[in-house]
Formats: sequence, structure tokens, C-alpha cells
Amino acid sequence: MKKTLYLMRHGQTLFNVRRKIQGACDSPLTELGIQQAGIASAYFDEIDLDHAYSSTAERACDTLEIVTNELMPYQRLKGLKEMHFGTFEGESEDLNPKDKSTFFVQYGGESGDQVMERMVRTCTEIMEQDDHQTVLAVSHAGACIHFLRAWHDPHEVMKDGITNCCVFKYEYDPEAKTFALLEVERHGF
Repeated sequence: MKKTLYLMRHGQTLFNVRRKIQGACDSPLTELGIQQAGIASAYFDEIDLDHAYSSTAERACDTLEIVTNELMPYQRLKGLKEMHFGTFEGESEDLNPKDKSTFFVQYGGESGDQVMERMVRTCTEIMEQDDHQTVLAVSHAGACIHFLRAWHDPHEVMKDGITNCCVFKYEYDPEAKTFALLEVERHGF
């Protein structure tokens, strides 16, 4: 029996506004980020979630709590965190190279493949649990892109952007242990 994973990006943060690389470091949701999470919560009104997970970053936890109206317990997982950018954490987005696939490793960060493997392992472990049929996991743009990259060419999806509070709906096949992207909801942001 196939299962559903909703993988969601957090709401807008102070570092998003200031164009800072936030990766493993954190910054709080802005007022707009809080509003975005509130709007995104309507997407889940008719969806009966049985479990919820969040990255350990405060911006992801706060987004999940708003989306679920703080009515659903959740577990924080390091496996859902954003790509680590090493010494580039907190620096200007202008310093990002065009090809980020392995660039940050030399500065103490992660490669794109390391993030992809971590996200695939974490999301598969979540969905392999017997009582996990419809799950929400709140993560980050880079982590969501690298997870998507394991199953699809991300360029087609990324042409419309990975907006804050963007939701990727995946179908999980427990026999094949694969994820198939069903839809992307951007809430008009």
C-alpha cells in the first residue's frame, strides 16, 4: 500500500530577507513567514496527517507548529536539516558559487550528494514505519531540492522556484522504496 509524504519548506526568515546563507545556522521567521505558514496550514485542512517531523532548526519547527495549529505532536530530526555551508554560514548569498555540488566541502560543509543521501535515508526511515501513512516533514529549500534530485530532474520543478512554505507531495512505494513527486503547492507566494 502506497503512502504519502508532504515535504515542506519553512516560512520566510530574517536571513532570507537579508540574503544571508543560513544552512545549519538559524534565523527567526519574519512576520511574513508567520503569515505564510498560516496560509499554508489551510492546504492541510482536509488532510488527515498521522505523523509530523521537523528539521531541528527553529525556523522549521515554528513553521510546523503554525501549520498544525500546535495541535499535533512532532519529532525533530537532524536528518531533515538544511545543507551545511561550512564557513559560508551567515555570509552573503552573493558569495554562493554557481556550482554548489562539492564547493562547500573544502570549507567544512556538505556536498549536494551528502545532503541527498541524508534526506533520502531520513525520509525513507520515516515512511518505513508501519503506522506512517500520511506524513508532514518540514525542512529547507536546499534539502528539498537535493531530495527531489534523487527521484526527478529538479530543473523543471525549480523553474517556478522553491518558495517559502512550498509543499512537495510525494507518493512512497514501500515495496520499491521509492518516492514519486505528485504535485508541488506554492500557495501563490
